[in-house]
Amino acid sequence: MLSIREARPGDAPLIVQFIRDLAAYEREPQAAVVTEQDILRDGFSGDRKFWVLFAEWNGEPVGFAFYFFNYSTWLGRPGLYLEDLFVRPSARGKGIGKALLARLAQIAIDKNCYGMRWQVLDWNQPAIDFYDSLGGKMLKEWITVRLMGEPLKELAALGIEH
Repeated sequence: MLSIREARPGDAPLIVQFIRDLAAYEREPQAAVVTEQDILRDGFSGDRKFWVLFAEWNGEPVGFAFYFFNYSTWLGRPGLYLEDLFVRPSARGKGIGKALLARLAQIAIDKNCYGMRWQVLDWNQPAIDFYDSLGGKMLKEWITVRLMGEPLKELAALGIEH
């Protein structure tokens, strides 16, 4: 049987493992450098940055959803941003991903969010088809921009001079 639960501090090692499993699936295992300490600091402290749901099949963790909230200036309401959704290959085809998304949709409604957003890799056609079947709209006119590492430090160093 399927059940969905919120993560607890003791789940930090499991959260890290799911993140690493997802990174391997997305062909970048070396990119997942997150630690249990990072998870505990940012997910279970007074200054919480994210939340996690686990899907369990017969008591065994088989999927997770990692999310946080953003804000739409145009709509004047928060949005739910799904950072990671992953179901272990052995558990796919049982409605687990859909159940996690349904729970997230309920959280978004309960928190008065305008909706949900997430990204999908352009080569991940099974996920694209799945999201499309749920009514998800692919925003192809938007390009993701990321600034990190040295360029981020260089920009920060510019500061504002008066």
